[in-house]
Amino acid sequence: MKTQIFFGICLILALVTLSGCKNDQKTAVKTEPITFTKEGELTIYKAQSDSVIVKYNIEIAESDYETQTGLMYRESMELDQGMFFIFPDVLFHSFYMKNTKIPLDLIFIDEELRIASYKENAQPLDETGLSSEVPVQYVLELNAGQCKQYSLAVGDRIAFIRM
Repeated sequence: MKTQIFFGICLILALVTLSGCKNDQKTAVKTEPITFTKEGELTIYKAQSDSVIVKYNIEIAESDYETQTGLMYRESMELDQGMFFIFPDVLFHSFYMKNTKIPLDLIFIDEELRIASYKENAQPLDETGLSSEVPVQYVLELNAGQCKQYSLAVGDRIAFIRM
């Protein structure tokens, strides 16, 4: 009888122990890719002639979350697309490429909608700060190479509309 009780207790302890063990199998979490949402259009004009240089479809970032996240985690962006950051105040702004997988050109724009400075070919995943170097209110992120392709220059101006 003592042997049966002993084996019964051992069996119960074994079952309790095994039921508390974690299943170490990892299950993959499926995430949806972040896609572009057109929220407006932006046109860049040459400073001297006021002629249209190029037009972009833009996604607008203006909330704290949107401006902190930007184009992070995106796999790609079409050549006619960009992200347009709108800040409430004119300040020095600094960006970095943490969690950003796309090489970008960053165009810093003052409160009068003129290009104040730019950084070309910011490298993916680089956490080096990229400063506006002057106070600005807007920033436009484009695929790398756009500044050079369209010969964008300090003083060129932009206009944008929301959809």
